[in-house]
Amino acid sequence: MGLFTTSPPSPPSHANPPPSADGAYIAPDRTKRDRCWHARDAFFDCLERNGIVDSLKEKERSEERCGGESRGLERECAASWVTYFKQRRVMEHNKKTTLERLKNEGAEKIKGDLPPNLPKNEKTGPG
Repeated sequence: MGLFTTSPPSPPSHANPPPSADGAYIAPDRTKRDRCWHARDAFFDCLERNGIVDSLKEKERSEERCGGESRGLERECAASWVTYFKQRRVMEHNKKTTLERLKNEGAEKIKGDLPPNLPKNEKTGPG
């Protein structure tokens, strides 16, 4: 597809998913999910190469550097998946940096399910 083409862009692979008999939409099959995940990985690789963590907050920079990959993601994945993937990427980054910071500060992982000073319920709690 050229920069100034008059042909319409190819429709998304998830466009207008067919509803089932009960009205709920049919989930994407394995092939469609695989294409979506490959598009997500290509987009995230581009973000990584360009030092962009949050493509939602850095929308302009993200579009400038990874616009093609972003359009691929939007073409191959449902809009709700695109939003989820972008938010999840930020959450995973924050989790990783927090765990690294805690490790550098000498924090140790707590063993067990609950701290020992919390009461344990016989029906629901460990112990």
